[in-house]
Amino acid sequence: MSIASLAPDYVRSIMAYQPGKPISELAREMGISESSIVKLASNENPLGMSPHARDAALAAISDVARYPDGGAFALKKALCGRLGVRPEQLVVGNGSNDVLELVSHAFLAPGLSAVYSRHAFAVYPLATNARGARGIEVAAKNFGHDLDAMAAAVEAQTRVIFIANPNNPTGTFLPGAAIEAFLQQVPRHVLVVLDEAYTEYLAPEQRYDSIAWLARFPNLLVSRTFSKAYGLAGLRVGYGIAHPDVADLMNRVRQPFNVSSVGLAAAEAALGDEEFIARSAEINRRGMVQLTAAFAELGLEWIPSAGNFVTFKAGDAVGVNQALLRQGVIVRPIGAYGMAHWLRVSIGLPEENARFIAALKQALA
Repeated sequence: MSIASLAPDYVRSIMAYQPGKPISELAREMGISESSIVKLASNENPLGMSPHARDAALAAISDVARYPDGGAFALKKALCGRLGVRPEQLVVGNGSNDVLELVSHAFLAPGLSAVYSRHAFAVYPLATNARGARGIEVAAKNFGHDLDAMAAAVEAQTRVIFIANPNNPTGTFLPGAAIEAFLQQVPRHVLVVLDEAYTEYLAPEQRYDSIAWLARFPNLLVSRTFSKAYGLAGLRVGYGIAHPDVADLMNRVRQPFNVSSVGLAAAEAALGDEEFIARSAEINRRGMVQLTAAFAELGLEWIPSAGNFVTFKAGDAVGVNQALLRQGVIVRPIGAYGMAHWLRVSIGLPEENARFIAALKQALA
């Protein structure tokens, strides 16, 4: 008998998360130089990190022999000043993935259930299954969340609902009024996790104040990250804002030093660099126009996106993806999301987008 067979069935049944292909891996596979590869697979900021964040990270390296501040005092103080919340409402995580996992640790267990949409972030079912809870996947509506169907799917054993806005990998967006109406329907014994990993990319007319809802909905948790617009994906810093009672439970199951001192310092500095965030959003807006214009020219269907990526229908997505890889261009296959004929491409710098478009035209020829 293998010792692995002694693990709980719900753990052995999990399909491991498949991340985007690293540049180094493609370079090895194709025998090409890393400098010739364009990676548009993981929704990273093509501008890199904020100069302020870089300076703070470099300064923090000199003290890495010490454990980081497990309470993230300085970052929480900066977040409180920015968001108008109290420190006891905050949970800092090793990326927002960690925040989602902490939700499952604190609120899910065998016999309980969580609700999420089809074509939504893969971590929602992973975090649910890892706790032995039952996932209730609700059919998507136009590749996005069907909030009415999700509300109807809630049962007595449901403890968590996951909503991504904008949604990954489809980029679909829910207006704030629709989410607020949904929160009014949800029973108070269900925690609604509003995953806003891409909120910094929203257009001004799409913005809504989810933080203000916390005073009215103690069963709401807003999750955000420094990995996307802030450009700190490799440092892994995210955070959740919730009712103090919710945050307290999550902090009880959180690892004591779950975010590095370098990550904490960089995130605090990045939070104050509004010029960098504005420039990132503008690069993203222009790139969105560049890519969707190319899709229209090629007669390809795409899903309108509010994030920093676009999902488009490639037909033979496996073949098109392989043809792109051979040209040194990495995008993201999303067959695991139930979208076998689609690919997701992150928005890069203008020249990176142009390289992708040229490679796509050749792949489709």
